[in-house]
Amino acid sequence: MIAIRPAAEHETALILSFIRDLAVYEHLEHAVVATEQDLRATLFGPQPVAHALFACIDGEPVGFAIYFFSYSTFLGRAGLYLEDLYVRPAGRKRGVGRCLLAHLARVALERGCGRLEWAVLDWNAPAIHFYRGLGAVPADGWTAYRVTGEALTRLATDLRPPPA
Repeated sequence: MIAIRPAAEHETALILSFIRDLAVYEHLEHAVVATEQDLRATLFGPQPVAHALFACIDGEPVGFAIYFFSYSTFLGRAGLYLEDLYVRPAGRKRGVGRCLLAHLARVALERGCGRLEWAVLDWNAPAIHFYRGLGAVPADGWTAYRVTGEALTRLATDLRPPPA
């Protein structure tokens, strides 16, 4: 039986190990700079900005999800954004991913969210097939943009007046 439960603060190292496993799977291990301290502050601090779940089989975590709430001005409602979903090989093909997403869908409905959304790497055919099988559709016409590192600092410190 698969049980979904919130992660606890004492499991911060385990959360980080799942994040690293996901990064390896996505060929992005070089991008993980988060520390246990970072996760403890952002997931369990005085003002958590995200939430972590574990999917367990026989009490052993085999999958995880990290999510947070967003907002849609078009809907005038909150949304639930799934940042990370990962199932370790031992838990695959056993319904773990489906259970995590079903749990998140229930959380979204309980919180009055108008949508549940996430991003997937375009090369990740197994995940895309899985998501489509759940009824998910790609947000065609949208391209995600990101500003990080030095570009973020430059933008934040740009004091030039707007063009006339």
